[in-house]
Amino acid sequence: MDENNNITPENQEDNIPENTGEKIIKVNLENQMKSAYIDYSMSVIISRALPDVRDGLKPVHRRVLFGMKELGVTSRSGYKKSARIVGEVLGKYHPHGDSSVYDAMVRMAQSWSLRYPLVDGQGNFGSVDGDSPAAMRYTEARLQKIAEEMLDDLDKDTVDFQNNFDDSLQEPTVLPTQIPTLLVNGTNGIAVGMATNMAPHNLSECVDGIIAYIDNREITTQELMQYIKAPDFPTAGVIYGYEGVREAFETGRGRIVLRGETHFEEHNGHERIIATSIPYQVNKAEMIKKTADLVNEKKLDGLADIRDESDRKGIRVVYELKRDANPDVVLNKLYMMTPLQSSFNVNNVALVNGRPYTLNLKQLIEHFVAHRHEVVLRRTRFDLKKAEDRAHILEGLARAIDIVDEIIATIRACKGGTPEAKQAIMDKFGFDDPQASAIVAYRLGQLAGLEIKKIMDELDEIHERIKHFHEILQNEELQFQIIKDELTVIKEKYGDARRTQIVPAAGEFRMEDIIADDAVVITISHLGYIKRTPLTEYRVSALL
Repeated sequence: MDENNNITPENQEDNIPENTGEKIIKVNLENQMKSAYIDYSMSVIISRALPDVRDGLKPVHRRVLFGMKELGVTSRSGYKKSARIVGEVLGKYHPHGDSSVYDAMVRMAQSWSLRYPLVDGQGNFGSVDGDSPAAMRYTEARLQKIAEEMLDDLDKDTVDFQNNFDDSLQEPTVLPTQIPTLLVNGTNGIAVGMATNMAPHNLSECVDGIIAYIDNREITTQELMQYIKAPDFPTAGVIYGYEGVREAFETGRGRIVLRGETHFEEHNGHERIIATSIPYQVNKAEMIKKTADLVNEKKLDGLADIRDESDRKGIRVVYELKRDANPDVVLNKLYMMTPLQSSFNVNNVALVNGRPYTLNLKQLIEHFVAHRHEVVLRRTRFDLKKAEDRAHILEGLARAIDIVDEIIATIRACKGGTPEAKQAIMDKFGFDDPQASAIVAYRLGQLAGLEIKKIMDELDEIHERIKHFHEILQNEELQFQIIKDELTVIKEKYGDARRTQIVPAAGEFRMEDIIADDAVVITISHLGYIKRTPLTEYRVSALL
């Protein structure tokens, strides 16, 4: 304390009353803020914003799919209210607000957002025009069949589980997906200090590329591009130029130029430009509004009218041209000035062992194959253990057949019920606990005739399965053949044709592309003035 009885920083701790029970820990404020911010950023990166490279899902999407499976809302069941599903996920696995869960589920149901939707929605789930979905109390949902392929074998110890937020339940840390979800559906997210924006691809092409990688681990990205040609967007469109695709595949980053598909029509003597698709993630209504604004501001000429004639069959945006307009010139202006042409900036950032990495095409395939390999091994070990346990019980039953009369007599002699009978069988005949439980539970009167044959036939079948499981675990080539066979089945079930066209030759806009190619007359006066007159008008004035 100084001479004015003020507490100074040096003696502040000493002046805390002893009876408060408080303890002051001195920390460096700068270091504390750095540490707290790093913890926060890593939490956002790992637990919210970035997908796992193995199943291609963020935690909220994984929890929605798992929650729907646990709720029994499969593709074979009836639809269930979205509010019920959101409540299930919110209360058990993802306590971060109902809007985050519902928004994630809605996106997985939108055919214009995901190349292969994972949720089958019934009701208003929004539109490509940016309309909001109906409230969760009005809509219904269930899993798509393809989503069930991502959850298959979850009960066979194929992946690790972790405690949920209150340690009352278990949830998977990753799904044992047979679908290369990160490649086929892509994703986007903004973390702290980094972001991800991954393009969707065609499932058939991805399966072909993955199989090619399994057959040749030294395959280059350039060679993989013979199978996976380019991203394939759910809204179709045209990839204009290939350099951005090549850069994205080789480095994990690139800029892909997208255009809507267009063609020309003639109607009542007028030319029309018809757009039958729009670039991915472009809001159709906003695109039309922006085009109309440009026309009203006299920045975009040649257009007489714009109409949206889209329906449930597909997109159809009609650009009516003025009589004197050149269709090619107007189309180039639409590409240059409106969202009819946009760009998709690829940034392949995903979590590998809990850490974010930028990955190229080959690395994405490599991590998926490694995950599937681990799933096949763990599934086979699980099936082997289950088969061996069953064989052990059947061997006990088969042995009991030979001494069935003695076993029946032993059981009848026991007055203490099933536990005493089981213990007597174990002590007298040397059966272990599982075998004795099966013998006591079995209707011993059936241990004759056809029932005996059934036991022996099942035992022979189980022994064959056990032998097969051992072959799989000992033969790595057979393990990867299983992965290939399962992928081929997936391709046959869900594969489809490419939607997005590829136009290899692309260049930057030139000024000449937006100037009509008309014949003109240039006149120069004696004073040095220059005038440009269309040839048709010049001829008319000459006749006058």
